[in-house]
Amino acid sequence: MPPRRRASQGRIPAAVQIQRQPHPLQHEHRGASSRAFRWSVLLNTGLSALQLVIGFGFGSLALIGDAVHNLGDVAGLLLGWGAERLSALPATGRFTYGFGRSTQLASLVNAVLILMAAAVVVVEGIQRAFRPVEMVSGPVAWAAAAGLVVNLFSAHLFGADRHVDLNRRAAVIHLLTDAAVSAVVLFSALLVSVTGWNAIDGITAVGVGLAVAWSGARLLREALVVALDAVPPGIDRQRVEDLLRSLPGVEDVHHVHVWAMSTSRYALTAHLRRRSAGLDDMELLHLAKQRLAELGIGHSTIQLEPPEG
Repeated sequence: MPPRRRASQGRIPAAVQIQRQPHPLQHEHRGASSRAFRWSVLLNTGLSALQLVIGFGFGSLALIGDAVHNLGDVAGLLLGWGAERLSALPATGRFTYGFGRSTQLASLVNAVLILMAAAVVVVEGIQRAFRPVEMVSGPVAWAAAAGLVVNLFSAHLFGADRHVDLNRRAAVIHLLTDAAVSAVVLFSALLVSVTGWNAIDGITAVGVGLAVAWSGARLLREALVVALDAVPPGIDRQRVEDLLRSLPGVEDVHHVHVWAMSTSRYALTAHLRRRSAGLDDMELLHLAKQRLAELGIGHSTIQLEPPEG
């Protein structure tokens, strides 16, 4: 029986594309996420309308601020939902990586919308604190309580998917932040009903705006990091290099680049210099694929180089 030949002969580098197969539950998770986006948009649209009517009708700027943030939620959820659907489209001759980056852009736009809404609420809150307007606390408290329930339920709809996708996490941050805002508005309405001090509403609105701005700034920072092709959060570049260097038959590793193709898919390119002995090329590449997949990197392009000398 003739000896097995190596997959690459001589000193010609071999470039091999490796891509992990989609998880069998990927489409199921995407469907669940689509339902979460749909119901969250419907619930928050109705909630925003209710809060605006009650806020203007009964004199609560804090509740109006909550409604404005809810409208930002709706816009952000629509962006995130549309981006997720775009990211599922196949690659084309021009968009060879597909449309995964649309989720990154949605996260970036979401962050800007949050910061803009926060600025409006803070400015109006400062003005209202110095020029209090009489507020009817009962309807405001009920509307704030409805906001708390709706936003917590909407965040729950996204399930565990929010931990692995920045786009979905952006949506959940919107919802949880607004749930906290609704809780604060509820508390302030109760304080006004007890004390009769209407300036509490303006002061609460300022606090609400600052809290919203803080969450928006964090999201903006994360979105910019991903958009600039930085190593994604949760991926340790040194650990990746150490893993590749530890593979049988690998002498050196260089030109390692790790970036995000979307908010949940990571890619890598690297050059591996081989030793004279070790696994054949295909065995080495398949082993690298398995090890990288364990670190969450599902799309790898690895170039093998011959030993020096």
